[in-house]
Amino acid sequence: MTHLWVRAEQRANEDRVGITPDGVRDLMSKGIHVTVEESHCRIIPIADYVATGCDIAPENSWPTAPADAIIFGLKELPDDGTPLPHRHIMFGHAFKGQHSGKALLKRFKAGGGTLYDLEYLVDETGRRVAAFGYWAGFAGAAVTLMAWMAQQAGKQCGAVSSYANKDALLSDLHASLAATGAPTPSAIVIGALGRVGTGASDLCEHMGITVTKWDMAETASGGPFPEILQHNLFFNCILARPGTPVFVPATALDAARTLTAIGDIACDPDSDYNPIPIYDAATSWDAPAFRAATDPILDVVAIDNLPSLLPLESSQDYAAQLLPSLRTLDQINDGVWARAQAVFATHIKEV
Repeated sequence: MTHLWVRAEQRANEDRVGITPDGVRDLMSKGIHVTVEESHCRIIPIADYVATGCDIAPENSWPTAPADAIIFGLKELPDDGTPLPHRHIMFGHAFKGQHSGKALLKRFKAGGGTLYDLEYLVDETGRRVAAFGYWAGFAGAAVTLMAWMAQQAGKQCGAVSSYANKDALLSDLHASLAATGAPTPSAIVIGALGRVGTGASDLCEHMGITVTKWDMAETASGGPFPEILQHNLFFNCILARPGTPVFVPATALDAARTLTAIGDIACDPDSDYNPIPIYDAATSWDAPAFRAATDPILDVVAIDNLPSLLPLESSQDYAAQLLPSLRTLDQINDGVWARAQAVFATHIKEV
């Protein structure tokens, strides 16, 4: 019997989960054994999972799970260097030249386990079967707007925390924007036709921000792109990959510009293909904005688990997208799982 072990998230400020109680019931009805770990921070209470009749395990007990269990989480594991013998479903951030990803792959190689990276679960056409993109864009635009509003008060953006829901976030933003007394900023979104760009654009439109929407056609020239510097806010919603243009080069730091806040929502700062090479490390919930320049100011927001700003909506949305694939775990050597395993097999040979 296939055994799915839903682990607790061990990263700070990560309240999301990839399967809802209804999803657990669905899998159990199809003969899949489900274990859910307790969690002190998961947005959906453990009592709701208990009510499904699934097995409940202590928080962070996944290293001692049965050898045949498939461990399912969202964000990264503790970086303790231990070998990983299990099959894991998660965002590994290991296949696009990320330097930290090499260490993760070495752990899988040492333990003999397998990574089914959620980013590489794709259908026959190569399209991802599930993505947090919309809520990453929405939340990333929100935090970048917070950074811009802090600039209007002569400050740098302070710590951020999750919201109960979207309405609470928007209410807070509207009040804060009005309090600045500043004209409403302008924004440009690159990757506007995708899920992430749509989320960023929607947040701007909720806030009355005029948005310039660019996608592949507008960036096909490869740059430079002086138009980006003519907006107050820039949202990068394009994943870094070979051939990705540089959108904000180092020369922009000293250039005359209107741009003062960047939301690098794709957030691949340690990739060899980083399109915003004015910073090299993700920012955090405690310090959301990296100040890349002071005269004129330029802040970069690059939090790599942005959807957890709205953990309930993002969890429900993502879980609904992923559930059809989880239903096929009994055929893990076929379909989306086989395609993800093939990507892993290619990259594990390189470490």
